[in-house]
Amino acid sequence: MLEAQANRVMLLRDWEERWQEDRTGWHQPQVHKFLENNIEKVIAGRNRVKFFFPLCGKALDMKWLADMGHSIVGVEIAEKAIRQFFEENNLIYSEETVHALPGAKVYKSSDGNISLYQCDLYSFSRAIEGQFGGIWDRGSLVAINPQDREKYATLIMSLMDNDCRYLLDTLLYNPELYKGPPFFVPDEQVKHLFGKTCDIEMLQSIDALTDREKAWGLDFLTENVHLITPKAK
Repeated sequence: MLEAQANRVMLLRDWEERWQEDRTGWHQPQVHKFLENNIEKVIAGRNRVKFFFPLCGKALDMKWLADMGHSIVGVEIAEKAIRQFFEENNLIYSEETVHALPGAKVYKSSDGNISLYQCDLYSFSRAIEGQFGGIWDRGSLVAINPQDREKYATLIMSLMDNDCRYLLDTLLYNPELYKGPPFFVPDEQVKHLFGKTCDIEMLQSIDALTDREKAWGLDFLTENVHLITPKAK
């Protein structure tokens, strides 16, 4: 099944164009239900958790967590998405160059709780912001090019602190019917990517098929959310 999408490639400029043209059907105008439903398991009684949002777009989830007192670091290639996030949420922000990342900028909320980096995800590293106690991956693993998944998993695991709780949203459908993105990521591949060093728990699985996905030609769509935590050393 994975072979059907193995060679599909989206370039960074393709994603920037989608934002420029407002072709962003994946953006949700509310906090994601999977995050809301499972927030206690992610926070696990901790205060001021530092969260990483890969390919963050302008997700409202970031402000929701920041309003609870947590801090947010996001990475996004599209400047328009980052600026819209701050402007649509009425947040005052500053813009700085990032000396450690040539060509990158970081946009920071005035209270310092939200920092969004405009750069290629794979140029980001723990040298920039350290490690994280929480990661919310909604629309990131399913968006990257399938051939980059090993590289992606290596990056994500390098960003996980010992107590990190990584919430991962994946999609199951027939990849013969739709070329993606979002891409098909079976549970077996989640285990392959993260299972050697992390424990993986399935928290929720729902039928997520809507008219939007039916228009892509899909006959079923299952959305799964996994909690991934570093194995005890």
